[in-house]
Amino acid sequence: MNFSVAVLQSGALNPQGPVAASQRLILFNATAIMLAVIVPVIILTVVVAWWFRAGNQRAKRQPDWTYSGPVEVFVWSVPLLVILFLGGIAWIGSHELDPRRPLASAQAPLDIQVVSLDWKWLFIQPQAGVASVNHLVVPVGRPLRFHLTSTTVMNSFLVPQLGSQIYTMAGMTTELNLQADRPGVYPGLSAQFSGDGFSDMRFEVEAVSPQDFEAWLAAASEGAVLDADALRELERPGTTGRARYRVALPDLFATLVRREGHGAMPGMAGMADASICRSPVPPPIPSTHASSR
Repeated sequence: MNFSVAVLQSGALNPQGPVAASQRLILFNATAIMLAVIVPVIILTVVVAWWFRAGNQRAKRQPDWTYSGPVEVFVWSVPLLVILFLGGIAWIGSHELDPRRPLASAQAPLDIQVVSLDWKWLFIQPQAGVASVNHLVVPVGRPLRFHLTSTTVMNSFLVPQLGSQIYTMAGMTTELNLQADRPGVYPGLSAQFSGDGFSDMRFEVEAVSPQDFEAWLAAASEGAVLDADALRELERPGTTGRARYRVALPDLFATLVRREGHGAMPGMAGMADASICRSPVPPPIPSTHASSR
């Protein structure tokens, strides 16, 4: 029982941001539309079986009956309406919840660069020049603009309570816009099998007040240095715990994207050069967190 409650509290049915809330609404609407067909069919099946039972002398049987225009219209109109409603919901939702679509807000978005490694997540906050592993701290109520890539195989980034799973691929960048509306710690995970350490490739997104976020940035900027040696250690296959760094490598994210694009596996280079599913490498952002205040 406690396990079930914990799953509900940390899952997609307990959204903590506008994207996840919209996705839950689509799920509920689609379920209601399908139940509007399923429940009457179940009820009518029981009613027809009861009415035409062998002992009911009042049931009118027509063994030679073959066609009824009104019945045909009803039988075909109901699934047609279901398809129209579900298709409309999917069409509208797919455009409103486009991962690259910015979220409406009076605040400027916070840029976050995400790199999937074997088997850990590296989060870079270029405006402040800091990075963290398996732990992302963000301010409450501010849009988060993610740029994501991978240094190895394709992976999948997902925070169920914030919404929108999206893939990370070597030599490419994908974009995602999310927001946390309430303070809390929201579990994230890799939603794609990527090797031996896949099951432990988890992280946490911690949403805090703007003041606490600034304090965390200041503390991270005084931590260990993410230089070439530290990066090589992070890229070694294996799981690890939390860590935070002061980034000492200029244009780290763009460098990783270009490096993996040139050194990708056979067949990946052509994909990296294709325009489909590829976003331009984001330009470097000045190493200061003044704009995040």
